[in-house]
Amino acid sequence: MSTAAGVRVGIIGGSGLYQMPELTAIEEVKVDTPFGPPSDAFIVGTLEGERVAFLPRHGRGHRLTPTEVPFRANIYAMKLLGVESILSASAVGSLQEQYAPLDMVIPDQFFDRTRGRVRESTFFGEGIVAHVSFAHPVCGRLGDVLQEACGVADVKVHRGGTYLCMEGPAFSTVAESNVYRSWGMDIIGMTNLQEAKLAREAEICYATLALVTDYDCWHPGHDAVSVETVVEYLNKNVRNAQIILREAVKGMQSSERSCKCGSALKHAIFTAPNLWPEPTKKKLEAIIKKYAS
Repeated sequence: MSTAAGVRVGIIGGSGLYQMPELTAIEEVKVDTPFGPPSDAFIVGTLEGERVAFLPRHGRGHRLTPTEVPFRANIYAMKLLGVESILSASAVGSLQEQYAPLDMVIPDQFFDRTRGRVRESTFFGEGIVAHVSFAHPVCGRLGDVLQEACGVADVKVHRGGTYLCMEGPAFSTVAESNVYRSWGMDIIGMTNLQEAKLAREAEICYATLALVTDYDCWHPGHDAVSVETVVEYLNKNVRNAQIILREAVKGMQSSERSCKCGSALKHAIFTAPNLWPEPTKKKLEAIIKKYAS
């Protein structure tokens, strides 16, 4: 792994967002983790004077399905690079009339409809047990920064709402979509819940910038969601997302990290340190070492 000193901000790019053209002084950084390789090599560069680590969630060329994304490796690699805050961009469908295609949503809640036996959403187990608080899964400080950045980009933004995370890779049936609407869900995607949980365990601030591409399949005035529609709106939204993320990185420089994200494990590890199995302790060193005594 190349040295990538001074990286405090991580950006995860979702469908359609595979690069950040304003990055300068770029180096490609490969990171090895105890959980296997991340989705791709990191692109580490300078953005608005800040060293940033960019990772395409599905790999360059979009090679990984939502289920195949190595979430643990991606977040653990961010931790190894020194990242303290992650901005995660994600394409989503709208489950409510007010979230129109090309709008941006900064959700503050997640609802899990993935298959737990398929997707790993915790670093713990194998002799060390932790139960982190996840009532408020999004860092409010980062949400504020993203909201202000959307104002600079002159896009319609919605602050708050619930992101329902489905398994995929197929889109919803009409019956499923209508049930999610009846539950009061706001937007639907396939990836961000696991990232948010793992970031909390890694004591990294996390927030999602959701790019609305379609009305899922519930809306009577729109055709069922199609790949063509998603790609069309993604292409329109990607440049806006790049501008917003650039402005957010700038805004973070004057935003003090006063949230509780950085101490999420302080009272969450239930297993006494003297009982930690050495192999697991070594495996999780990047996130638990400060609690080892």
